[in-house]
Amino acid sequence: MKRALALSVLILWLPLAALGQPAPKPQLTDQQIAEILLRESREAYYRTGHPCACPEDRARNGSRCGKRSAYRRPGGAEPYCYLTDVPAAEIARYRASH
Repeated sequence: MKRALALSVLILWLPLAALGQPAPKPQLTDQQIAEILLRESREAYYRTGHPCACPEDRARNGSRCGKRSAYRRPGGAEPYCYLTDVPAAEIARYRASH
């Protein structure tokens, strides 16, 4: 009986003990970080009120942005539209700051 009581106390205590310990942060992969940076880049562009950050976006009239997108126009905004657009240095900078 004492053994069963001790075992049930131990079972109840273990999860509570784990609450006091900070959980290890999962390490993000380069691709996951690039996806975050890509999403943030596009959202920053959309906050300017313009709908055409990337060629696959849709203009207000529903047509595909294509060559009218900021991505395709020279000069001005340069949003990340594809994972390959995100530079390795930007991924490293994100990893160091988070």
